[in-house]
Order: sequence, then structure tokens, then C-alpha cells
Amino acid sequence: MDYMQRALFLARQALGHTSPSPAVGAVLVRDDVVVGEGFTQPPGSDHAEIVALKHAGAKSRGATLYVTLEPCCHFGRTPPCSRALIAAGIAEVHLAMLDPNPLVSGRGRGELEQAGIKMVIGEHEAEAREVNEAYIKYITTGLPFVIAKFAMSLDGKIATASGDSRWISGEAARSYVHELRRNVDAIIVGVNTVLADDPQLTARSDSGEVSGCQPLRIIADAQGRTPASARVFSTTGHTLLAVAEDIKPAKARRLEQAGAELIRLPNEEGLVDLKALFKLLGQRQVTSVLAEGGGQLVGSLFDQGLVDKVVVFIAPIIIGGANARAAVAGQGVDKVSQALRLKQVRIEMLDQDIMVIGYTGA
Repeated sequence: MDYMQRALFLARQALGHTSPSPAVGAVLVRDDVVVGEGFTQPPGSDHAEIVALKHAGAKSRGATLYVTLEPCCHFGRTPPCSRALIAAGIAEVHLAMLDPNPLVSGRGRGELEQAGIKMVIGEHEAEAREVNEAYIKYITTGLPFVIAKFAMSLDGKIATASGDSRWISGEAARSYVHELRRNVDAIIVGVNTVLADDPQLTARSDSGEVSGCQPLRIIADAQGRTPASARVFSTTGHTLLAVAEDIKPAKARRLEQAGAELIRLPNEEGLVDLKALFKLLGQRQVTSVLAEGGGQLVGSLFDQGLVDKVVVFIAPIIIGGANARAAVAGQGVDKVSQALRLKQVRIEMLDQDIMVIGYTGA
């Protein structure tokens, strides 16, 4: 059994529930038998290592720990995990990666080594970094990790000229999107998407159930055009409208009465200042944002270099039409040589749809 792979599996179970803390998985092994395991609990609760230690009890002494991130060594919402591991008599620790948090960043490893615990670093590090890619960006920059997601036809359209877009992608792709939503802190769309589709922007299970824990819903709506009757105001969770500083007071009152929280931002040629928005979200400990459209918002994010990761679903259909809506609008580039080329690209099939995932290197 690959114990670090098991720890990574456990870490993924914590995604969407631990922010702004990292999602970590831990497995304790003694005499080739798993004696304890766990993953990070919601903020203020036990870290993965503590869950595993409690699970193992006295069997922790002399055991080997496989953990996806360096144990913390500072007092935060909870006591240091490094000291708990030393007190439990752990003999050996395998770390997938060191914690980039300046409060840890090798210090946890150092404490364990000074206590005589053997250390092994780097097992499945690339996978561990992907699990916590949002945490890594947030803890090192103070900004959220931004994922641009869209579904398009083979000819690059996200809707017909009339605005119809249901459904371009199939059920498997839509199920994957809900998994993405469950794993992020926030979802953002432009006001045109709200006007065209009236989405709920909720994370649902495969059975269609809306869970109690929902990502923050954000609408980029400079002039407050979102209808008070929009479904984002009548579903579980919190809705934030990013509006321009010069929004008319009557519109602001109407939206606040509908249940929105308004954030007033500089007006950038009729659009909200997205860089200012993400800076503010980082200050609110939002570590990850899923941008779901439409083309103007996604295009603006690319134009400003704000996208970290791209998830695209390509359906085997042709929509056509000069006025059909493109997946990415904005200013774009003048030459193909200036086009953004994704890195670390992987391609998967979801039934008949092609899923392309890559990173911008932004």
C-alpha cells in the first residue's frame, strides 16, 4: 500500500472545509499496519495529525507518520502538531512537502529532527502541491487562487446568438463542476450571466441536493443591474455584489434589501476593478475563487493576468453564428505569438466531452 497516496486521498476529503487552513491528510503506520488516519477538520478543530493520533491512541508510539504537509509548529487556532507528534513517540515522519507558511517553512521539520525523529521529504510532492495550490498562493501572496471554468462548443461558443446555453456540456462535466464548487471558497460571475441564465450558483451533490455549506457567491455588477428577484438571493449561502463606487443609491438600497452585501470598488471604464476585488477577498481570507463566466468577466481576468488555472469542457457540437457568444472576450492579444500558452496541461474525457486543465503560470 502506498501510504502517502492514502494520505493524499484523505487530504482531498478536507477540500472546501478547512479554508483558510490547508487541507491535509495523515496516516500512521506501525508494523506495516495502518493504526490511525485522518484529515484536517474545519478551522478551530483538530489538524490531520491530531485526528490520526487520537485514532491510533497508544499505538502511535514507534509508528511512522505519512502526512501531506509539514506539521505546524506554532500556536494558531490549535496547539502545534509538531509537539504532539514528539509527545506521542512517533519514530519517523514522511512529508510530501514543506509548508510555505512563513510561520512554519521548515521549522516544524526542524523541531521533529531535533527530537530524534527520522524525516523523509518529498514523496508525491507534485500531487500534494496541487491539493493545496490555493493555500500556497494565498499564504505566500495574500491573494486568492483563481480558476477560470467554462464549457464551450468545438467552435469556441458558450451560447447561441439568442443567448441559449443549456446545455453545452453533458452530465458528467456538470457533476465535475459541482465538485469544483464544493472545493472552493467563492464563485464569481459577471452580471450578464445572471441576466441571461439566472443561476443559483450553488454546490450540489450528485443527487442534486444543496448542502448547508456553500461557497460565497460573487457577482461583478458595476452599475447594479442584478434583479432583486435573482435566484442567488433566495438560496442557501451568502451573496456579495462587487459594484462601482458611483452606483446610484436607489439601486444599492434595492440590492441590499434583496439580501446582497455590496462592496464598492473603483470604476474601471464601466467595470469593477477586479484587482481591488481580489485584494479585498484575500483580506477576508477567501483563498480560492472559481470564475464561471461570462465571456466579458473571463476575458477581463485573462487580460489582467489574474487567472491561475483553467478548466475547460469542450463539447462535440458546432454552434456557429457570427454573433454567438465567445468563451473569452475582453481585449485579447494582437498576435497569436502573444497568446497565453497553458502549462502542465492534462486532458481527460468525461463521457463525450473533453476536459482540458492547465495552469497559466501567472
